[in-house]
Amino acid sequence: MLSADTKKLENAYAVFNQEYFDNGLPVAMITIQSSRGAYGHCTTQKVWASGEGRYYELNLGAEYLSRPIEYVLATLMHEMVHIYCMENGIKDTSNAGRYHNKSFKAEAERRGLKISKAGYIGWSVTEPTEEFIQNIQDWGLDAACENYRLGGEPDSGSIGPSGSGNEPGTDGDESPKKRPSSTRKYLCPVCGNSVRATKDVNILCMDCNVQMIKVP
Repeated sequence: MLSADTKKLENAYAVFNQEYFDNGLPVAMITIQSSRGAYGHCTTQKVWASGEGRYYELNLGAEYLSRPIEYVLATLMHEMVHIYCMENGIKDTSNAGRYHNKSFKAEAERRGLKISKAGYIGWSVTEPTEEFIQNIQDWGLDAACENYRLGGEPDSGSIGPSGSGNEPGTDGDESPKKRPSSTRKYLCPVCGNSVRATKDVNILCMDCNVQMIKVP
């Protein structure tokens, strides 16, 4: 089932590469993996091998595929801009890929994205412009993803940081069991700020102006 969404994203990558980058980007390995706290990422090295080929990984967070397709594809474009900058020697981030600078903002906005600044992540908050939305409709890319991983909630607008080069890890559950906590943890899906509450609440991250999500 997930292969249909992967093919959809691979097709969007190819169309965007042609229309926005003059086919100047290398083929990337598109993955859909759990990525709590970030809508997507790309690696700073070509970490995938297929025969003699080597490829960057571009991941879309599995929990966030339920968002409107224009936001999912804006995340895809966000990561493609990072790949473009790496391939062309443009320094677009600092602080281990967390802070997005004005070079990233400029390159992203040339490709139909609206970029806003938030907290310590810089010019990273990403939204599709009306032109971008119209283009994906004209190019037949506007069909929603069919699958998503439970546990993520779509926010009201912005699409959060890629964390270029921060590859997701896998945490095993091998530690001794703890007594259940009576508190709930809420995480901002854009900047990663977290708070705890003793009951279920609706809470807004004032740095990013997005609703925080409850995490296990």
